[in-house]
Amino acid sequence: MAALEALLEETREAVAQRIGTGRVADYIPALARIDPHKFGIAVVDLEGRVTALGDAHEPFSIQSISKVFTLTLALGRLGQGIWKRVGREPSGSPFNSIVQLERERGIPRNPFINAGALAVSDVVISGAGGAAAAVEEITGFIRRLAQDPAIAVDPEVAASEKATGYRNAALANFMKGFGNLENPVEAVLEVYFKQCAIAMSCAQLARAALFLAAGGRDPVAGLEIVTRQRARRIKALMLTCGHYDASGDFAFRVGLPGKSGVGGGILAVVPSRCAVAVWSPGLNANGNSLVGTLALEQLAAKAGWSVFLG
Repeated sequence: MAALEALLEETREAVAQRIGTGRVADYIPALARIDPHKFGIAVVDLEGRVTALGDAHEPFSIQSISKVFTLTLALGRLGQGIWKRVGREPSGSPFNSIVQLERERGIPRNPFINAGALAVSDVVISGAGGAAAAVEEITGFIRRLAQDPAIAVDPEVAASEKATGYRNAALANFMKGFGNLENPVEAVLEVYFKQCAIAMSCAQLARAALFLAAGGRDPVAGLEIVTRQRARRIKALMLTCGHYDASGDFAFRVGLPGKSGVGGGILAVVPSRCAVAVWSPGLNANGNSLVGTLALEQLAAKAGWSVFLG
C-alpha cells in the first residue's frame, strides 16, 4: 500500500502543472460550474483496499461511465440478443454524432456512444417495466457494486441534461423512426439523463468496477456479478470503444480497458489487480478528461499496468 501511495503521489506531481487545464462540459449548465482544478484518483485492489489522494472522495457526475453498468444490466436481460440492437465496433466519430446512425439505419455502432447507450437504456426499461423502475434498478445495481447505499442521482444535473439534451432527443427519435426503440422516446431520455446524472466519487467508482478486474466476481463480497466470459466482453468494449473517437489513442497511451465521462471522470480496469478511477473536470477536444488521461498514462507506465505487456 505504501508503494502504491507513493506511485499516486508521483503521478499527481507529474501532472500538477496541467491540473485546471482543458474545458469543462459547459454545454450542460450544471457541469459548467464545476471547479476545473479538482483532481482525485483512487485505486481499489482485489481485497477491497482503497488507496486514494486529492478529491477522490468527492462525488461528481459520472455521465457516460454509467454506460458500463447499464450495459452489464442489459446483457443480463438479452444476452447475445443485444447485438441485434447495437454494434460492437469503434465509432471513429464524436459521441453524439447522428451521421453514422443515419448511414447504418438506426443501429448504433457500439453501446458507449450516446445512441448506443439510448438503445441500452431502452432494453433496461423493457426489462424493468417502466422508466422509474429502470432508474431504480440502475442506481440499486451501482449501490450494491460500490457497497454504498448513499449513491444517488443528482437532480440538478438530471434537470440540466433534460433542458439541454436536444441532440440526444434527436438521436432517440431517429432510432425510434427505424424501430430500434421499444419504449416512448420520453421514457428512454428520462432514464438516460438520470443514469448520466448519478453522482459518485473516485473511490466509489473504482469499488463498483472491481468485479471487472476480478473476472466478473466481486472478490470482496464473494458474489458472481457476471460470468468470466461476459466480463471479458465488457472490458473488450471498454478498450476499443470507451473513449469515443480517441479510444485507439487511449489504448496506445494507457493500455487498459477504460470508460470516460464528460463530467471529467475516467474508470479503468487492471485485470486481476485492481480498478482505478480518476477525476479532473477539464476535457480535451474528444470530450475525455485531459489531466485524467495524462494521469492514467503516468500511473500505468510507473506501475507496469497494461493488457499488452507480457
